[in-house]
Amino acid sequence: MNRAMTHTWAALGADPETPERVAYHRVPGLLPSRLPVAELARTTVAVCALAAAELAAARGGGAVPRVAVDDAAVTAAFHSERHVTLDGRSGGGFAPLSRFWRTADGWVRTHANYPHHRDRLLTALGLPAGADGGAVADALAGRRAVEVEETVYAAGGLAVAVRDADTWAAGQGAPLAGRPVLDLERTGDAPGPAAGVPFAGASVGAPCAGIRVLDLTRVLAGPVATRTLSLLGADVLRVDAPELPESQEAHDDTGNGKRSTLLDLRRSADRRTFEELLSTADVVVTGYRPGALDRFGLAPGALAERRPGLVVARLSAWGGSGPWGGRRGFDSLVQAATGIALTEGGGSEPGALPAQALDHGTGYLVAAAVLRALTERHRGGGTWRVEAALTRTAHLLTHGTDREDPAPGASPTAGGGAAPTPRLLERDTPRGRLRYAPSPVSYEGGPRDWARPPGRWGADAPRWTT
Repeated sequence: MNRAMTHTWAALGADPETPERVAYHRVPGLLPSRLPVAELARTTVAVCALAAAELAAARGGGAVPRVAVDDAAVTAAFHSERHVTLDGRSGGGFAPLSRFWRTADGWVRTHANYPHHRDRLLTALGLPAGADGGAVADALAGRRAVEVEETVYAAGGLAVAVRDADTWAAGQGAPLAGRPVLDLERTGDAPGPAAGVPFAGASVGAPCAGIRVLDLTRVLAGPVATRTLSLLGADVLRVDAPELPESQEAHDDTGNGKRSTLLDLRRSADRRTFEELLSTADVVVTGYRPGALDRFGLAPGALAERRPGLVVARLSAWGGSGPWGGRRGFDSLVQAATGIALTEGGGSEPGALPAQALDHGTGYLVAAAVLRALTERHRGGGTWRVEAALTRTAHLLTHGTDREDPAPGASPTAGGGAAPTPRLLERDTPRGRLRYAPSPVSYEGGPRDWARPPGRWGADAPRWTT
């Protein structure tokens, strides 16, 4: 068992012998990078699949099924947002103002994919709403990177000065030292089924049957986690605020198996609806910055107090502690801040990982932690808390993962041929022909596809189907 698998499985408090049931189909050269991205991706998927297999055994009866992890499937899934199309049309990727920019003393990375983030960036730089990349480059060229970071943050936008690993570790990253990749803990008592009693609706193929999940997450790690729970049979209802825009293309990628509704928690009627949903939920997953939902009574402790026996999973960019604990963030910004971007760029100019690996990897880790919490709850009840952050996954990549693949530039396959063509799936939907990457979470008897395709974002009624 590799070091990352050992570290992660131990953080989940699981049986240290169980990973022996995992078999790997390795394809050298996929996800080429200066950092061990392929190994991180493989490990996070393996942990998730093993946790799913363990829950299948606990709820459905029998031995823990054997797990298979295929590098080609993992790679396709870590690029899922690039593969998804509807009637041959794909999304637009990163927006023009989401990129690296030169500053007077280095580099800064901005994120402006959503219109409100773009508008806040331009406002912070003193530019008009229609300003283009040239105007932004001119505005940044004479400023210090850290000054830009603070100015844009103060305006509610997203920009991060590019740092090297040592600078990050000595400053904002210091609280990560010695911490596990994620937290999973029992926070209270609540009744659970008797140990060893199977759940009537669960099976190897649907270990999450009867599990209700409230999905309060946005791009990308949280939706990957809840997409995985829906694959395993959970009734997942994504809840968004109507005033926050979302991309239908993004939902086409991460909405498989889910339903999606809009609730304005500032309105009393919608608050009552949410509380009714919460009263019978098993899992709540939140992906907003720590503190953002507290005013609605949605802090992890408040949720658990109102619903004993709940599994509450919270993920964020920077984590709930440290000087940046309450800041917004995305995968690309975490790469820039933690030294990953400079490592990938070779030192002189920043670069990027070959996939949004922090997002995807964190998504599978969150799903794994929720699955382990459900297993422990089935065995002995309890209320459970999960905490994860993109920075903690970044730390696992840079400090806890060993390279197993050949170095970048090596042949992508053992025989020296081209990398395998990703195996994608297609299905007809009411909105057109959907192409998408299958889930890489695989074990003996496990599900092969989602029960339903994604619908229109926000168009479903706020109720459970089970």
